[in-house]
Amino acid sequence: MERVIIRGVGSYVPECILSNADLEGMVDTTGEWIVTRTGIESRRICLDTEMASDLGCEAARRALENANISVCDVDLIVVATVTPDMRFPATACIVQEKLGGTDIPCFDVNAVCSGFIYALDVARNFLLNNSKMKNVLVIGTEKMSSIVDWEDRSTCVLFGDGAGAVVLSRDTDENSDAGILDVLIGADGNLWRLLRCPIQSPGGNVGNISEEGYFIKMEGREVFKEAIKRMCSVAEDVLQRNNLTIDDVACVIPHQANMRIISAIADRLKIPKEKMFVNLQHTGNTSAASIPIAIDEALQNGKIQPDDLVLTIAFGGGMTWGAALIHWK
Repeated sequence: MERVIIRGVGSYVPECILSNADLEGMVDTTGEWIVTRTGIESRRICLDTEMASDLGCEAARRALENANISVCDVDLIVVATVTPDMRFPATACIVQEKLGGTDIPCFDVNAVCSGFIYALDVARNFLLNNSKMKNVLVIGTEKMSSIVDWEDRSTCVLFGDGAGAVVLSRDTDENSDAGILDVLIGADGNLWRLLRCPIQSPGGNVGNISEEGYFIKMEGREVFKEAIKRMCSVAEDVLQRNNLTIDDVACVIPHQANMRIISAIADRLKIPKEKMFVNLQHTGNTSAASIPIAIDEALQNGKIQPDDLVLTIAFGGGMTWGAALIHWK
């Protein structure tokens, strides 16, 4: 039976580090307040000249190198982002150009912090249902600093910039059971107001909420509650429908949003601390880039080994959520 494996992984974050001490000079906050409430100590921030496509291109290059293939071998590029370079074309098309590719189908996915898992599911289904495709490049890339209100201490302390990428390939190795076992995604549009980023256009206000400007707006308490509930539920559902328990999982990679959320999920699902991979202390919340960056770092740190069962879970604006079960090759 054909399966889809993660053949290569790569990530990239900007060089500029914005520490909590730096934020103390920008907004009414303290480093202790930020760490206590979020677990974040620093985050990476793009230069004005850096775009989401630049970050995504570098992460993609590293993933392609790790997979030992070139862009010429890629049959599809899917980019998950909420901070595209432009309204159109898709950032995926700009990434294709920067990679030196041609004639590769490209499109973007917007599911906010769940975007990478959504894109992973889309890419996996393309490979399973289109015999002409062999390799798909999936990228999560965000320049969150471009939509953060740096005067709003409730949100500006949370976010960072970065990108992560994976190469998905079909695998027919009869001696291996490795691959993406299952992906489960969901959304509740009734909750869209809890986490949003309004837009404006020259032709008039969009959604009658233009007075909020261009920046991230969040109803923190409600998002906190929904994030824990939905991420726990989707994790339990994907494990149950595959006749597995959390004891079978070697590594859990949650969306890196807030340490309090991650700790609450670990408590509810009874996940041992050593199984829960966390890197938000030096990345902040990178939205759709969060999980692929964490996967790459977990691999580099030896937290994911061949034959391990890996569970990724995410929650984002929309509200959206998702989980993926991966038997590592």
